[in-house]
Amino acid sequence: MGLIQNVLAVIVVLGLLITFHEFGHFWVARRCGVKVLRFSVGFGKPLWSRRDRHGTEFAVAAIPLGGYVKMLDEREGPVDPAERHLAFNNKTVWQRIAVVSAGPLANFLLAIVAYWALFVAGTTTVAPVVGSVTPDSPASQGGLTPGQEITAVQGAAVRSWEEINLKLVSAIGESGALEVAARDDATATPRTYRLPVEDWLVRQDPPQPLTTLGVTPWRPMIPAVLGQVVEGEAAAEAGLRAGDEVVAVNGEPVADWMAFVDRVRASPGETLEVAVRRDGERRTLSLTPRRRPQEAGEAIGYIGAGAEPVAWPEEYRREIRYGPLAAVGESLARTGEMTVLTLGAIRKMVVGLISPSNLSGPITIARIAGDSARSGFESFVSFLAYLSISLGVLNLLPIPVLDGGHLLYYFVEVVRGRPVSEQAQAVGLRIGLALVGTLMLMALYFDLMRLW
Repeated sequence: MGLIQNVLAVIVVLGLLITFHEFGHFWVARRCGVKVLRFSVGFGKPLWSRRDRHGTEFAVAAIPLGGYVKMLDEREGPVDPAERHLAFNNKTVWQRIAVVSAGPLANFLLAIVAYWALFVAGTTTVAPVVGSVTPDSPASQGGLTPGQEITAVQGAAVRSWEEINLKLVSAIGESGALEVAARDDATATPRTYRLPVEDWLVRQDPPQPLTTLGVTPWRPMIPAVLGQVVEGEAAAEAGLRAGDEVVAVNGEPVADWMAFVDRVRASPGETLEVAVRRDGERRTLSLTPRRRPQEAGEAIGYIGAGAEPVAWPEEYRREIRYGPLAAVGESLARTGEMTVLTLGAIRKMVVGLISPSNLSGPITIARIAGDSARSGFESFVSFLAYLSISLGVLNLLPIPVLDGGHLLYYFVEVVRGRPVSEQAQAVGLRIGLALVGTLMLMALYFDLMRLW
């Protein structure tokens, strides 16, 4: 069932992103007087198609990993002299720039709309309160203590652990000190702490900013009571049911849910004798956690069960909501922040500060899309927005075969006053295909490595 959900989630995500991207090209091409021959979502044989009154064929193809807009162009085939003025190659250089840049810009617009909807609907998060500090860690050396609420990182205000993680990841490669502002309670004035770091998160795979900083978020104690059991997984096969309270594992008492989780994660493939309390009676079941490989290479135990929900204390809850106008500014700011973060990650990967194993291909995208869909509307829309930004940024890179490569040629044409020669474009095309093909193979390789 999880695989089916992942596949459906990735089809929805990629379908939306590709459709918006290609519609950007299509919409601007039409307004620049370019004849569009085909608008295709996906590659390969069309599963469905129809033509509009302008002669454009709209198609949905079998391979949903891309799409394209095919325009009338004398470089790709003979053109009726009566339609030469409708050919893309006969438009002004600025019109061609507009058509090519419209695809990535449509992705940024989609992200802005998604974030706007989230901000208007409102999101509830938990206050970033420090639960514990690891001795001799940067957080300990800098003076952070349990119970403090983090209010800013590197001078930027933060309201959740997600925002804190984004700020910490954006600082990859820095040495010296990370500035963190924190307060002892909601009424206290925040103080600034300088946490010493050296080559922060460099080549860490994957980056674990909070763990490296030595900070564990505060969480309410969660009783070891099962709230859900996934059909077909290890917990269900062992006979565990929702409502069971885990009281011991291999004869050792279990204090809370996290203690049970730690025991399961540390026992992949090992049979555990789990004592539970059900309907007032104690019974013992044999449970064998399945192995779940991690990106770092090791495996953890997984049983397919979740804890019974526990309400967070009201003083730890934070609601983030804006009016329709205020949400516009916030969504623009969030999109800009995520764009800068993506560009920074690409730069740091090129110079070796971030491991290339962080590249993700369709398998990882499918897994994350499925997980975010199961986590709720807010997580799914946030993931959609971030992926849309990533697609926009990647397409604007000055690599031939990508939109950014075409834009590079057109801007050179603006400066030189004449187009780049076809020979130079052909050489660039071969280089671009080799580079993009290599990146795709690397992403797929790392995807497969995460499955082992």
